[in-house]
Amino acid sequence: MAKRGVRMDAVLERDYMRYLQIEKGASPSTISQYQKDICAFFQNMDHTKPVEDVNHQDIRRYLALLQKDGYARRTVARKLASLRSLWRFLEREGRIQLNPFLYVTTPKLDKKLPSFLYENEMQAIFDAIDTDSLLGARNLAIIELLYASGIRASECTGLKLKDIDLDLSTLLVMGKGKKERFLPVGSFAVEALSLYLDKRTAKFGPHAQSDPLFINYRGGALTDRGLRKILAKVIEDASLTSKLTPHVIRHTFATHMLNEGADLRTVQELLGHTDLKATQIYTHVTRDRLRDVYRHSHPRAKK
Repeated sequence: MAKRGVRMDAVLERDYMRYLQIEKGASPSTISQYQKDICAFFQNMDHTKPVEDVNHQDIRRYLALLQKDGYARRTVARKLASLRSLWRFLEREGRIQLNPFLYVTTPKLDKKLPSFLYENEMQAIFDAIDTDSLLGARNLAIIELLYASGIRASECTGLKLKDIDLDLSTLLVMGKGKKERFLPVGSFAVEALSLYLDKRTAKFGPHAQSDPLFINYRGGALTDRGLRKILAKVIEDASLTSKLTPHVIRHTFATHMLNEGADLRTVQELLGHTDLKATQIYTHVTRDRLRDVYRHSHPRAKK
C-alpha cells in the first residue's frame, strides 16, 4: 500500500483485503476508498516502522496534519474510520496488544439533515417520463422501485430478475454485509416494472432469471454511474431545480413513510439499517407532521 513510511507486509495486506471483502461484505468502491485512506496515512509518516508499532501519537499527528491542510470534518472522520477498520483487524488477529485508536477521538460532525422531495415533486418526475420507449419505461420502473422500497443505488443495480416477484409484489435485496431482506413493492412500481419487462422482452427476447433486472441501452447490466446519469436526465426533463440521486429518493421514501404514520422500527427494517440511530435523523424532517398530529389529537392542544 505504501512505498515509504510505515511498512505493511504483503501477506497482511492480502488478509485484510480478504477480510473486508468476505467477512465484512464491503463493496469494491468501499475497499478502494479504504486502501486510499490507509495508503495516505502510511505515506505521511515521517519515519519507518512496522505497522504493528504505530501508536496513538502517530495517529494524532496525522489528524493534526489533516486539520492543518483544511480537510472537512466529515472527510477526516471518514479517513479515521478507514484506519480504525485496519487496526480492529490487527487487534482481532493478535498482531497488536493495544489498539492505538482507544486514545483517539473522531471529530464531531455537524448534523446534516437529509435532502428529500415533496410528493408533488415526485409526481412531477413520474409525469415527465415518456414510457413509449424501452428506456423510458425502464427509467420509470427504476424511479418507482427506488421510491417504493428505499433501496440503495448498489442494491438497485445489483438486482437480478429472480429477485423481483411481481405476483407477490415483493423484492429480495442484498444489502450491506451481504445481508438479505425482503421488501414489499407498491402497485405503481409493480405496474411500471411489468411494462418495462414487456418492452424489454419485445426488444431483446426472453431473459434468464439470473440476468440483471435493469439494463442499459445495449442490453448489458446497468451500473451505479449509469443510474445516476438517468436520474440527472429525468430531473432535467421534469424542469425541477432539486437534485435527484438514489440517496435523495431513499431519503424521500423514509420521510414520506414517517409522515404517513410508519413507526421508526419499521422504516429501519425497510432501509436495512443495523442501528436505529441511522434512521432517527429522519425524525428531524417530520416535525411538522408530529406537530399537526399533536394539535389534532391532544384535547388541550388548542381552544
